[in-house]
Amino acid sequence: MTLRIVAAPVPGLPEVEPGDDLAALIITTGAAIGSGDVVVVSQKVVSKAEGRLVRLSDVQPSPRALELARALDKEPEMVQLVLDESEAILRAERGVLITRTHHGLVCANAGVDRSNVPGDDLACLLPADPDASARAIRAALPGRPAVVIADSFGRAWRLGQADVAIGCAGLTPLDDRRGRSDHGGRALAATIDAVADQAASAAALARDKAGREAVVVVRGLDRYVTEEDGPGAVAIVRPLAEDLFR
Repeated sequence: MTLRIVAAPVPGLPEVEPGDDLAALIITTGAAIGSGDVVVVSQKVVSKAEGRLVRLSDVQPSPRALELARALDKEPEMVQLVLDESEAILRAERGVLITRTHHGLVCANAGVDRSNVPGDDLACLLPADPDASARAIRAALPGRPAVVIADSFGRAWRLGQADVAIGCAGLTPLDDRRGRSDHGGRALAATIDAVADQAASAAALARDKAGREAVVVVRGLDRYVTEEDGPGAVAIVRPLAEDLFR
């Protein structure tokens, strides 16, 4: 079955402040959102609403942070935040700090950044529990559409960034096609479609990251939208036992 997928930014979302009810703000835009739609929300506005902003002047760098900051030519306070948000440092070289976060995500700087936050002294952290964030937003939206929390990640063997799902609710995150047949009747042995990640990337292409298009409605993925919240984006994280590159 061929799907027609449409991604449309939601206009009119105001500047999000700590403590804001993000679902209520989405509702006030008057956007038409159906129960079979996928609402893709930028991680940054979720983090802002949840108060995941840290003032750098309040951060006291540890000796390890100072050491890494000198070696990588980074701000010691930013390095300390990365260490605080990380379960393990995987690479620290050529000015790059790659870590595995407490969520199990492998990314640059544990997702800590300073883009699209007010003032020069603030840094933004990832949501503490992105799947819980997605579930809360979904529960508050009329019709309970699927919700994806998206963030931009680099790829180890490819240039550029692509948005991926760090949280989701009401969407099948992975479509395991193993055991089904291809056009020639051969059994598929390794195909698992990353549905939530691809929904996040489709939304990223439709919105202006420099503007306030932090919410995008993706239509045409009804067959992947579920009544239950489902396992969330944590199901996408590859188990350490299957990591061939540690």
